[in-house]
Amino acid sequence: MNSIPSVLALDIGNTSIHLAIVCGEDVTDPKRFDIAAPTGLAEELDALWTQMDEPRRVVASSVNPDATTRVAKIVLDTLSEDVCLVGRDVPLPMATDVETPESVGTDRLCAAVAAYDRLGASCVVADFGSAATIDCVNDEGVFLGGVILPGIGMSLAALAEHTALLPSLDPADPEGPLGKTTSDAIQLGVLAAARGALRDRTEAYAELLGHWPLVVCTGGDAARVAGQLDLSDLVQAVVPDLTLRGVAMAYYNAMATQDDDD
Repeated sequence: MNSIPSVLALDIGNTSIHLAIVCGEDVTDPKRFDIAAPTGLAEELDALWTQMDEPRRVVASSVNPDATTRVAKIVLDTLSEDVCLVGRDVPLPMATDVETPESVGTDRLCAAVAAYDRLGASCVVADFGSAATIDCVNDEGVFLGGVILPGIGMSLAALAEHTALLPSLDPADPEGPLGKTTSDAIQLGVLAAARGALRDRTEAYAELLGHWPLVVCTGGDAARVAGQLDLSDLVQAVVPDLTLRGVAMAYYNAMATQDDDD
């Protein structure tokens, strides 16, 4: 490529839209909008777009088809640009060893390719959002698969919905090993479940790989699950913009392949 394109990267999830400008290794502070009512999204898109040098492109990863349709219309109406969708307009960003690569959430693959690009070694990539995913990439940069489980917010909502007396709670950070109130007991329980799943899967992946992999976390509850990194014996990094970096990487990889073919 003669110049590095500026990518307006979007990550369209189940409850949130995240976006940032990515140009090579440079990423602006991610912005978040609620899926149900993305007030101000058009204005933010326009503000970011005007900051970007040519060549520039809007590229998105999505696990929410209905929201993608709505967001694509906002982008088209605001910027007169089509959204370039990973997995549809842009090939999947990394090799996989799974039965149906096209069914893997592109957010998982984008986060994985960004983590592997930075580390250059086998890694566990855990995304703690509405749903949580804990995935494994081997030393050759192949996505091996992983697990999907309820995120912290979803777990809290399920407890409130399916019990008679447990309260509805937002994620929080209770102190101490024991819940002295019902609310603290719930918060500690769902946090322990997330941390336990991360440790359990990392141990399983280490056995599969033959050595201990690096662990990178992303997503809205990543910092909560990881805890204090300087005290952690498990998590090496929390990278909030990991998926957005991977969205841009998917586009860069596609452009580089196109240039090679030309």
